[in-house]
Amino acid sequence: MNDAIEFSSTVSAMTRSGILVVTIDNAPVNATSADVRSGLEKALVHAEATADVAGVVITGAGKTFIGGADIREFGKPAIEPTLPAVIEKIEKLSKPVIAALNGAALGGGLEVALACHYRVASSTAQVGLPEVKLGIVPGAGGTQRLPRLIGIPAALDLITSGRSAKTDEALSLGIIDEIAKADLVETAISAAQKLSGKQLRRTGELSIATKEAAEIERAAARILGRARGQKAPAEAVRLITSSNRPLAEGLADERATFLTLRDSREAAALRYVFFAERESSRVEGLEGIEPRPVKTIGICGLGLMGSGIAVAALAAGYMVIGLDQTAEAAEKGRERIVGLLERNLASGRLDQNGFEAQKARLSVTASDADLASCDLVIDAVFDDLDVKIDLFRRLDKVIRPDAVLATNTSYLNPDEIAAATAYPERVLGMHFFSPAHVMRLLEVVRCARTAPDVVATGLAVAKKLRKLPVVAGVTEGFIGNRIFSAYRREAEFLLEDGALPHEIDAALEDYGFPMGLFAVYDMAGLEIAWARRKRQAAARDPATRYVGIADTLCEMGRFGQKAGRGWYAYPDGKRTIDPDVTAIIEAARAQKGITPRAFPKSEIQERMLKAMAAEGEGLLAEGIAARPSDIDLVMINGYGFPAHRGGPMFARN
Repeated sequence: MNDAIEFSSTVSAMTRSGILVVTIDNAPVNATSADVRSGLEKALVHAEATADVAGVVITGAGKTFIGGADIREFGKPAIEPTLPAVIEKIEKLSKPVIAALNGAALGGGLEVALACHYRVASSTAQVGLPEVKLGIVPGAGGTQRLPRLIGIPAALDLITSGRSAKTDEALSLGIIDEIAKADLVETAISAAQKLSGKQLRRTGELSIATKEAAEIERAAARILGRARGQKAPAEAVRLITSSNRPLAEGLADERATFLTLRDSREAAALRYVFFAERESSRVEGLEGIEPRPVKTIGICGLGLMGSGIAVAALAAGYMVIGLDQTAEAAEKGRERIVGLLERNLASGRLDQNGFEAQKARLSVTASDADLASCDLVIDAVFDDLDVKIDLFRRLDKVIRPDAVLATNTSYLNPDEIAAATAYPERVLGMHFFSPAHVMRLLEVVRCARTAPDVVATGLAVAKKLRKLPVVAGVTEGFIGNRIFSAYRREAEFLLEDGALPHEIDAALEDYGFPMGLFAVYDMAGLEIAWARRKRQAAARDPATRYVGIADTLCEMGRFGQKAGRGWYAYPDGKRTIDPDVTAIIEAARAQKGITPRAFPKSEIQERMLKAMAAEGEGLLAEGIAARPSDIDLVMINGYGFPAHRGGPMFARN
C-alpha cells in the first residue's frame, strides 16, 4: 500500500493491490464542485500514466458517494474542467474504473457512476437523477447513458420523476452490477483486478434495447400529462426518447438543453424553493434553545385528522395514546388508525415487522387521566372554541406542567385557548393539513406567551414526523388559510365581474395548480365554510364587498360532490358544467347591477396572484410570517401552488 496522494483539497487516493482507490471528501454531500472535478481529472491522468496502476476505484467519504452538483455554482461562469469532460475521461480510460457506491449517488454522482465500467454498491446506497425537481435535466450524460443501460421506459420513469432507487431495485434494473456482501472497497478492488486487461463495457457504446414504440409513447404521454406545463419533464422525455442516436450528438443536445433550462425562470423558482426549505428552520429567538424531550404523544379526537396525526407519529417512532369521548369512539378511532397502517402495509410502505411495532405503540382511551405520561398532547377535536377550552382545562389537571399542549385549530385564536390554561407558556399551535399522514406542511404557531423551548419542541417534533414546519404568528387562518381566504374572495369577485367557475378553474390549472378552486370546494364540501360565514355575518362590515353566490348554493343543498351538485353537477359522479349555477351567478350580477365582461386566462391568473401576494405583504408587515419564502412554502405544500412557479411572493417579482 502506498502513501496517500492529494489530487486536490477534496480528492485523495491510495494504491491498494495495484488499484488506485480515489476518495472524494467534500462534506456534507460530496458535491461535484470545481475542486472535486479537478481532483478527479488529475487522479485519472495519474492512473493512465502510472504503469503499476491496473485500475481505478472511485468512492466517497462518509455516507454519500456523490450527492450531485454544487448548486452554489449555478448561474456562475463555468469552471474547467466541466463534469461532462471528467465523465468522458472516466469512460474512455484504458484501465477499468469501478464505482464503489458507499451511499447516495444522485444527479452528477450517478452520471459519474454510469461512466464507470462496473458499479458496486453497499446495501444502503441509492441512485437517482433528481434534476427535474430543480427545473433542469441531467447535464452530464444521464439522459443518454441511463437508457443505454436500462432501456427507455425505465429511464423515463426514473429521470422524469426525479425519484431514487434503492440498492435492490438498482440491481434489478441493471444500474449497478453487484451489491457488496463484505467490505465495499475490497469488493470494488477485486472487480477492478478481474477486469484489468479485458475489454471494458463502456455505457456510452451500448445499444439501446428495442421496445415497442407504443409502450414508450404511452409512458411519455403519462409523464407529460402530469407535468402541468413544466418544461424540464418535457425536455427530459424528448432527450430520452431520442437517445438511440450517436452518443456525441445526444450529449451535445442534452448539455445545451441543461444550460438553457438552468438559466430559466422555472429553474430559478425551484432553486428558490430548495433554499427556502432550508431557511424555514432558522427561527429568530431560538438560537441555542433545546427542545423538550418527547417520547409519548397524546392525540385528542380520533376522527380523520386525529387518526392521520397518529399514523404520522407512529411512523416517526413515538408512543401514541389516543383519546376520544367514549370507549366506543376511542375503539373506532383505533380501528381507523390500524386501517391506515394496514393500507401502508399493503402498499409496501411498511413491512410486517414495522406494522406490528407501530400497532404495539398505539393505545386508546376515553379517560383524560391516561394521558398523564404524555410529553406532548395534540388536540384534534371539533374546531369550536368552547370545546377546545374545555379540553385544555381538563388536560391541565392530568398532564405534567412541563408537557407541551398543541392545538390543531385552523381558524380559532390559540391565544384565547392558551389564556384559559394554567400554563399558557407551554401552549402552541400545530396546524396539520389533511390527510395529516400524507400532507407535508405543518404550521407551527407561536402564541403570545409560548416559551421558546416549546416552539423549538414543535419544530423538532415536526421534523421527526417528516413534515416541513413553517413558524407563524397568531392571526385568523394563520398564513395559509388567510391567503386562501383572500384568493377565494378574489375568485368570487371574478364570478360577479363576468367569469364562470370552470373558466377560473381552467386558468388556475393552466397556471399549474393540480385542481381549480371551485372543483376543490366541491370535493371538500361547501357546508363547513358556509357555517363559518354565518357565524361571522353579524360582525361583517356592510360596506365591504361580499359575494353571496356560495351561500345561495348552500341554501339549495348544493354542498358539493357528495350531494351530487355544488359549483358543478355530478351526473354519474363526473364533474360537468351546470347551467343552473350559471343562471344563479347571472342573477346575482343583475341584482347588483354589474355588467359582466369576458376575462382571458392571463387576467384571471394575474388577479388571483395579486390577491395572494397582497395578503402575503400584510402577513409580513404584521410579523405573522417571518419571510416571503415561508409564505411561498405554505402555499406550495399546503394549497397546491405550483412549485415551479416559486409561490405567490416569488411570482410577483
